[in-house]
Amino acid sequence: MEQKQKKNGAIVAIIAMMFLFAMISFVTNMAAPFGTIWKQQYEWAGMVGNMMNFAAYLFMGIPAGVMITKIGYKKTALVALALGFIGIAVQYLSSTMNGEAIGTYVVYLLGAFICGFCVCILNTVVNPMLNLLGGGGNRGNQLIQTGGSLNSLAATLTPMLAGAMIGEITKETSLSDVSPLLLIALAIFAVSFIIIYFTKIEEPEVEKSNVMEGVKGALSYRHLVLGIIAIFFYVGIEVGIPGQLLFYLSEPGGVLGSMAVAGAIAGVYWLLMLVGRFTSAFISGKVSSRTQLIVTSAVAIILLVVAIFMPESQTMNLKIGFLNIDANVPVKVLLIILCGLCTSVMWGVIFNLATEGLGKYTPSASGLFMTMVVGGGVMPLIQNLMAKSVGDIPSYWLVVAMLAYLLFYALVGCKPAKK
Repeated sequence: MEQKQKKNGAIVAIIAMMFLFAMISFVTNMAAPFGTIWKQQYEWAGMVGNMMNFAAYLFMGIPAGVMITKIGYKKTALVALALGFIGIAVQYLSSTMNGEAIGTYVVYLLGAFICGFCVCILNTVVNPMLNLLGGGGNRGNQLIQTGGSLNSLAATLTPMLAGAMIGEITKETSLSDVSPLLLIALAIFAVSFIIIYFTKIEEPEVEKSNVMEGVKGALSYRHLVLGIIAIFFYVGIEVGIPGQLLFYLSEPGGVLGSMAVAGAIAGVYWLLMLVGRFTSAFISGKVSSRTQLIVTSAVAIILLVVAIFMPESQTMNLKIGFLNIDANVPVKVLLIILCGLCTSVMWGVIFNLATEGLGKYTPSASGLFMTMVVGGGVMPLIQNLMAKSVGDIPSYWLVVAMLAYLLFYALVGCKPAKK
């Protein structure tokens, strides 16, 4: 009887964690569409909101791991959801302001920063808990990939909703155009808080340890150190690919000039991530994390290199009825969004490979991971600055270089070993 109760508790915990996985993506993927609005006001502002969202990871990564050891997974998740509600409320406030644009932008950035704390803490909770509930190894990765499928579904819908609300990008476009999306986000956070609060979650045992001792112990593993570098680059890849594509397609007088269509096309990238994660959830029980990372990083490099060299004049008609897409776009755009199939599995497999065999140091390792997710703000910002000098498509050479490191990690760096 007791064993059955534990099993039921584990199932409830898994469902709750997967729901939170979707919340992470919903909040994170609002930044890039909103950035296309601010870019019309300030040329440099396109990726700064995204940067603020991810900058919070730098400050909250390790403290989030400490929170888990002190108050447990459930209470830590509730703190994160409360912060998410506050962050979205601040962003909504900025959409109602009629003062100076720069003052409005500062308030928006503050909201994005607070939301960054929320998603950082949620990530710190969700990934290790799913890995532990799955017993680590391939089964742990399988649960992470399943949760990642819901994450990708939310990521698919967010830019589509934002793009549909924004429509044609002009100098008059403002954040008030997407205020309904912010109200939806507020409602989701409120409901999520209530659901998690009343859900009984059977938490995995977490061995208490000194913060610095935990960090030092985790960093004594070479494959973790190389893994947190890999996660820094990976998040930069995942965010940079669709983020820069949005600017390339939506710029007034550019390839499409329509945020509605550009948002829908970017949504296809996240939809392909959903397909990839769903597929990985089925095969991860048999195909190792290392093999998945080798194949996906190599294929992504090939796709991007071909896209960079392919002439823009080579176009195709992209027609997807259920997404309301019917536009002539360069073929290279298709190759870039196909990378979503590759990036889809990378988060789970890197986390799985880097935390293998860490035992009691897993919460500290998760905190270190979350700190390095700041790469999702730093690297896309660097790519965006590169694009101003070399062009949108040539800026993807930076992504190719980061993928090359992931391939190295899969081939050599992921083998479990202490320094």
